[in-house]
Amino acid sequence: MTIAITGATGQLGRLVVQRLKEKIPAADIVALVRTPSKATDLGVAVRAADYIQPDTLAQALRGIDTLLLISSSEIGQRAVQHRNAIAAAKAAGVKRIVYTSLLHADRSPLGLAPEHRETEQALKASGLTWTILRNGWYTENYAGSIPGALAGGAFIGSAGDGRISSAARLDYADAAVAVLTSTGHDGKTYELAGDTAYTLSALAAEISRQAARAIPYRNLPESDYAKALQGFGLPAALAQAIASWDVCASAGALFDDGGQLARLIGRPTTPLAASVAAAL
Repeated sequence: MTIAITGATGQLGRLVVQRLKEKIPAADIVALVRTPSKATDLGVAVRAADYIQPDTLAQALRGIDTLLLISSSEIGQRAVQHRNAIAAAKAAGVKRIVYTSLLHADRSPLGLAPEHRETEQALKASGLTWTILRNGWYTENYAGSIPGALAGGAFIGSAGDGRISSAARLDYADAAVAVLTSTGHDGKTYELAGDTAYTLSALAAEISRQAARAIPYRNLPESDYAKALQGFGLPAALAQAIASWDVCASAGALFDDGGQLARLIGRPTTPLAASVAAAL
């Protein structure tokens, strides 16, 4: 069985390839990437594949049994790109697609959700065997702000007291590998999230504990947080989107206590303290 991974040079894709090589022969893994020169260190076969060039997809998917469709990073273009990949997979004779969606995509208020819903619908209508991995927030999404918090003396956001059930990116990679290399997942949708939820105040407290200095959490109105992010150099549209996601988190959009991720990977998810330590 040959497994292909889209976005294999991305942060999640690289981890999936690495962990997959521990489970199956490297010869059975194909990395699908836009720029093959960036994938030479993966240790697996590499094929050029571009979501917006269907001809490259058709060529790249020949002889592939299972496709891990890691969602595109291009917000606003994802639905079209994913439909292209699904259509090309069907035409190439791919038997199964595993797709990385969004936690509670069917009801999530996050602006990211509609494109994931469209992709899920396209997948179910394709006639192919499918599994949907609804990934929750990556702890790294917040841990990446720790250096800035240390420099500025506070961790800022707009999530209020919202509980966030994030997990480390490696946890989600292991979930993908578990589904790709075992049976019993056909037609299933998994809601994947960390074992223990936390607030951004709790995250700031953990940063303070490990850094041995007071780093309080400062909750900002959405517009103020967006302006602050722009001040850090983020494009206006992205800054506004991130601020809106935090507001959604304040209402519980990033919370889940179902424990499906830990059951799928056969171990507890990575503790928040470990992710903070890694960031520090």
